[in-house]
Amino acid sequence: MKHVIALAIKGIASLALLYLILGMMYGMSFGNVLFITLVLGMVAYIIGDMLILPRTNNLVASFADFGLALMVIWLMSSVLTNGGNLFSMSLVASLGVALFEFFYHKYISNNVINNSQASQNYSGNMRFQTEASEELIPNREEIKNRRDDK
Repeated sequence: MKHVIALAIKGIASLALLYLILGMMYGMSFGNVLFITLVLGMVAYIIGDMLILPRTNNLVASFADFGLALMVIWLMSSVLTNGGNLFSMSLVASLGVALFEFFYHKYISNNVINNSQASQNYSGNMRFQTEASEELIPNREEIKNRRDDK
């Protein structure tokens, strides 16, 4: 149920954001924006939110989502639309998506991702311990007795 709510939040917010940027600023039809939002939402949720975010941190996952959004929006807009400056349109839209994802990852980290899952997969702060035995730290009495025997 947590994943359904998280996907619903992501879908609604992404649709509003992408329609504002792609639809109103660049004149893309609502159907195309909806299709891009559905594809980008599912791919970004699986790759960015469920694979990258638990293993890294919010900033790395946001940069990964930026790259993923740029690639998906640019490729899909080149197939769905005719002409225009598609790269600048995709760049502006993916910057907006990355900014949204930065705040969305905080929600995902707190409410969806299991804390034990995140700590098991993250190996950035490993603490190693060593064991010391009596042979490594000599007994002062033994050293004193050896000196006296000579």
